[in-house]
Amino acid sequence: MSENVARGGVVLGAIPDLPDRVWSEAVRYAALFDRELIVAHVDVTRFVTYEDPDGTPHSAPIDLDLAAASRELDRIRAVAEEHLEASGVAWSIRSLVGDPAMALKRLADDVDATVIVVGTRRRGIGETLREFFTGSVAARLAHRQHRPVLVVPLQEPIADSDDPWVE
Repeated sequence: MSENVARGGVVLGAIPDLPDRVWSEAVRYAALFDRELIVAHVDVTRFVTYEDPDGTPHSAPIDLDLAAASRELDRIRAVAEEHLEASGVAWSIRSLVGDPAMALKRLADDVDATVIVVGTRRRGIGETLREFFTGSVAARLAHRQHRPVLVVPLQEPIADSDDPWVE
């Protein structure tokens, strides 16, 4: 571990099925900047109820299936270990709650992140509709804070004549 751990780290917005390409880019940037990779999972089934004066958030579940959220974080931790064990990059995992863009922004502010890494949305009508109603996490991050946001494409580019909402 280097002396640069935490301050100036590279924040990775992680979901359980995050493609290898996004993991690889996040590791590459953490190594390039000689910074810790902070793997951040945002539990969207919980919301922040209040914060202590020291900034510690307290949350409550929207859904009472607390075991599901724990399993999701365990899956991300297992995938992180698989991708990062041999990388030589210092890393940690953080569990956040609430709106993904705002939670990642808050974490990036707290650790004075060098860059935030996220993947693009998956192709398909379901993801198109979800993004229509909730907005793009990458776009919302880019518009609501001052640090760079690296948006990694999940798959090969599609031709201009193809429909992006069809898998």
